Amino acid sequence: MRILILGLACTLSLLAVDGEKVYKEKCASCHSGYIPMSKLAKNFIDSNNTLLKLKAPTLNQISYRLKHHIGDMGGDEEMHRMEVEAFVADYLDDPRSQKSICRSEIMKYFDTMPSMKGKLTEDEIDAVSNFIYDYDDKMIAEHSVKYKAYDDAIREAKREHKLVIVEATSRRCHYCKKMDREVLADDDVADALRKDFIVVKIDLTRDKLPLNLKVSMTPTFFFVNREEKVIKTIPGSWSKDDFLEILHDAISSDDGGKK
Repeated sequence: MRILILGLACTLSLLAVDGEKVYKEKCASCHSGYIPMSKLAKNFIDSNNTLLKLKAPTLNQISYRLKHHIGDMGGDEEMHRMEVEAFVADYLDDPRSQKSICRSEIMKYFDTMPSMKGKLTEDEIDAVSNFIYDYDDKMIAEHSVKYKAYDDAIREAKREHKLVIVEATSRRCHYCKKMDREVLADDDVADALRKDFIVVKIDLTRDKLPLNLKVSMTPTFFFVNREEKVIKTIPGSWSKDDFLEILHDAISSDDGGKK
């Protein structure tokens, strides 16, 4: 019986549809994968899509808009996935501009996609929908720094002569998500953080801040030196350039920096 169950599990695993494979075969010719938000902003706002010459919204744009504009993202995740899948299935069958969840100032650069009716099976739609659902968060995690626990961060900061950033966030904080997606996942910002900082991320809905730190808003960034002294507190969401300047100022404020 045990061998039979294991064999069945292996068979089901082999039969499972790969959402990424479906995307590459059916969607990637028009929908590019991950492009950082700062580059997308330059493309659409400054260059009228002449910089990247995209054929359609990118996968990270679609992923974000689906999760934040279809169904109840604050409810049960499995139910939300089903709501997103139902929307995707309907849109692929009958795409119309009135149904689009992307911003009008972005969609004006694109034609409405042709119908995919009959070109994907239900299993393929389910698989690619879940792949898209997870895509934006996955890309943010891949491009951002790796977050550390506070005690580990302090030990590493002492060893490598770096500053610790304690970022206070909240699960439902719109501006926290904006910082994560548009700034902290930017390659230039991530490189600057890796070079001079160890980052600790605290979700205030789950955990308490170290050092008896208090916040009046999220996100708030506390810059802590190797002696566990707070040298700078920066509340709010910032642009990429402003945040890079904040990082530079924090290094300068560290009693002479890396002595």
